[in-house]
Amino acid sequence: MNIRLLYFARLREVFGRDREALELSSPAALADLLAALRTRGGVWAEELAQGRAFRLAVNQDIAGPEAALADGDEVAIFPPVTGG
Repeated sequence: MNIRLLYFARLREVFGRDREALELSSPAALADLLAALRTRGGVWAEELAQGRAFRLAVNQDIAGPEAALADGDEVAIFPPVTGG
């Protein structure tokens, strides 16, 4: 299945890109996507490590690592946002 990834704020800067397409085996969940990205090593493994602060959204809805993915989904990964 093909997934569209969007990176925002600090992650966009660290990864050096704001978007990409990625092919995953089906079935897959967000946890599988994160595991695939971590295998890239370096900043990918560091920034997406368990315990690091980032949020996930599937098709613009906040989701947890257990969320199932479908072909054509858009996944956003971004740092938590605070307001004042």
